[in-house]
Amino acid sequence: MTVEAVAKPSLTIVLPAYNEAERIEPALDELFGYLHRGGAARQGGRSSDDLGDWDVLVVDDGSDDDTVTVVERTAERMALQGAPANISVLRRPHLGKGAAVTAGVMAATGDLIVFADADMATPPDQIPMLTEALESNDVALGSRVQPDGSDRRASQPWYRRMLGRIYRTIAGVWVTGDVPDTQCGFKGFRREAGRDLFGRLKTTGIVFDTELIFLARRRGYRMAIVPVMWHDVRGSRMRVRPRLALQVIIDLVRIPLIHRDVKAVTAASRAPTDT
Repeated sequence: MTVEAVAKPSLTIVLPAYNEAERIEPALDELFGYLHRGGAARQGGRSSDDLGDWDVLVVDDGSDDDTVTVVERTAERMALQGAPANISVLRRPHLGKGAAVTAGVMAATGDLIVFADADMATPPDQIPMLTEALESNDVALGSRVQPDGSDRRASQPWYRRMLGRIYRTIAGVWVTGDVPDTQCGFKGFRREAGRDLFGRLKTTGIVFDTELIFLARRRGYRMAIVPVMWHDVRGSRMRVRPRLALQVIIDLVRIPLIHRDVKAVTAASRAPTDT
């Protein structure tokens, strides 16, 4: 008796990018080096052999630098080197990271969708950890908090860590419950769940991660928290300003109010589909 191999779900990796001309080329080299290499992975990571068919979608959030040119040039260079990059670019007006990720998820064609920060702060060998979690879950949340209680965010500047603790305290009480890391820019979705959640998203800025988790809980989706490797990459686009801090608080408080009529999906619609 012969046993037929089961095809792995296809995967779309969404990279939101805003003025990333200086950081995105080495990040893409790292990503595609891993995707094409297979075999060896970093300690704590997985081989790209664990992935099925994949493509990468860069969503340009209205950059006013050479981000798109750099992406296109990198893809051309890889093709000339014999390692064609299955990559496309979606150009959007500048509306914020939440809007860029939403556009990417809605345009993604993979059975599974992972979005990651364009600087590869989470190494690409962590991607199979999310896709593995999605075999039995609808949503996989990368977490910089490790099982032993250590926190990868310790490498961030002190003021970022302080603001993060304040945010997590408010979000945990009001919105997300006991999720240890709402803001890790590394999350995965089964396509049906991702489109449902992002289709309901109201926030376009940095609070969108928290709103996603609230919606996933309210809708009754199965969520997995996946501890991942992470390192702080300097050059963040986020600048701490009083007006931004006020907007974040307003957006956070509004989340349960604007979604008070959202109802849970049925168990049947959450069941994994054959791929």
